[in-house]
Amino acid sequence: MTAQEARLHLRYSGWASRKLLEAAQALTDEQRQRPMSVSHDSLQQTLAHIYFADAVWYKRVVDAGAPAPGPQDRPSMETLAAAWPELQSKWEKWSDSLTDAGLERRARYRFTNGSEGETPVWQILMHVVNHATLHRGQVVAMLRQLGQKPPATDLIWYYRELESAAAV
Repeated sequence: MTAQEARLHLRYSGWASRKLLEAAQALTDEQRQRPMSVSHDSLQQTLAHIYFADAVWYKRVVDAGAPAPGPQDRPSMETLAAAWPELQSKWEKWSDSLTDAGLERRARYRFTNGSEGETPVWQILMHVVNHATLHRGQVVAMLRQLGQKPPATDLIWYYRELESAAAV
């Protein structure tokens, strides 16, 4: 993986998450909180779980002093709408100065259970993107179960949007 690829995939992940966050904001609170027997119970809690993971890994990789919610926290839609895009912007800003060599750095951290871990940054970044993609797919399924048409969040749609923007 190169730093350029890492930047591209982090930006894709933020783009796709923002699309689902916008779709969720168009729902009623009852729809967002409805138990769906998928992933983290409800659509909102699944989005909160993605945000939680994005924040925890940011703290582990980029800024040990950054705030991160606990896995038991239940952020409101307003909190997610404000905090998540801000966090994504921080990831992107950090990645702007990322080098190929920086991807090889081994990040040391503590898991939520207190045990220690150490992983190359490139593997963590791929995990962050892949983890979010998994759970965004679950949110797409929940939107369909709620009778909503989900936004297109596949990677190819992001590439097409980038290409279209470059052509302007």
